[in-house]
Amino acid sequence: MDRLEKLCIAKGMRMTEQRKVIARVLSIADDHPDVEEIHRRAAEIDENISIATVYRTMRLFEESGVVERHDFQDGRARYEEASEQHHDHLIDLRSGDVIEFVSEEIEKLQQRIAEEHGYKLVDHRLELYGVPLKKAEN
Repeated sequence: MDRLEKLCIAKGMRMTEQRKVIARVLSIADDHPDVEEIHRRAAEIDENISIATVYRTMRLFEESGVVERHDFQDGRARYEEASEQHHDHLIDLRSGDVIEFVSEEIEKLQQRIAEEHGYKLVDHRLELYGVPLKKAEN
């Protein structure tokens, strides 16, 4: 049983075979797939999974807090398994690649900024957008 499936069960979610397949696809993903890509990968495992099922399941997973939805300014919602370990994202505007990173320096700065304005920081999301400094060698 995959991590995501276990988390869904722990939250009391009924896990149909199709939801299990979608959970497995997300558990093994090393990227941030959109619904169409999740559907493509799930259909390789079970050709009877419809795109509508993937949309409904992703909405359910998101509402249950087991996945996070991101809008990386490319016009499509992208997903990743929710994690207790915080990380931020650097998005390559040319390729669409998403790089996850952790920076203690940025975390401390955000905390300090909130405190300077009289707030206790309870959550945040940081997305950086960029292009490579050098063109890739061919």
